[in-house]
Amino acid sequence: MTNDPEAALSEHAAYERDESGYELTTTVFDTVVGTKEDDGETRYRVVVRLPTLDAVVEGETVAEVVEDGWFETLELRLDDPTQVTAGRPSVETDVSRAGSEVRVEMTFTSARPERAAENAKSLAEFVEGTWVQGIVPGYDYGEPAASLLERASQNYDEGGA
Repeated sequence: MTNDPEAALSEHAAYERDESGYELTTTVFDTVVGTKEDDGETRYRVVVRLPTLDAVVEGETVAEVVEDGWFETLELRLDDPTQVTAGRPSVETDVSRAGSEVRVEMTFTSARPERAAENAKSLAEFVEGTWVQGIVPGYDYGEPAASLLERASQNYDEGGA
């Protein structure tokens, strides 16, 4: 057990160090976790970059009203992600959209680095799962949506439901 936030992330099997922080390797989306000391507390920042719905639809353009509704629903679903974290830290969430990319930033403080590394991973995986849940039926999807939907379908079939 370590009290060093950087060591907890670098020693965790799900992270690889890169120039901007620690890249999470368990999701298909670009996810980077960083730390910062703030008034004696360690603040963790999880940034996940996702494609918009229109960016993964193949062969047609998603109507603006559908894209806007999809984004608003994503924002609402990501508003309170504490149910996926151990110890239920207060998580500040900011969801923004620019062009064909959605940026989700979640920040929280923790005095327990190993738990924080797991919580950051859980938050990023929650973002990925929430994004998949928001896929609108009726479109043909390219990557990464196609493989995520296929994996979700396989997991559902294997569960016997």
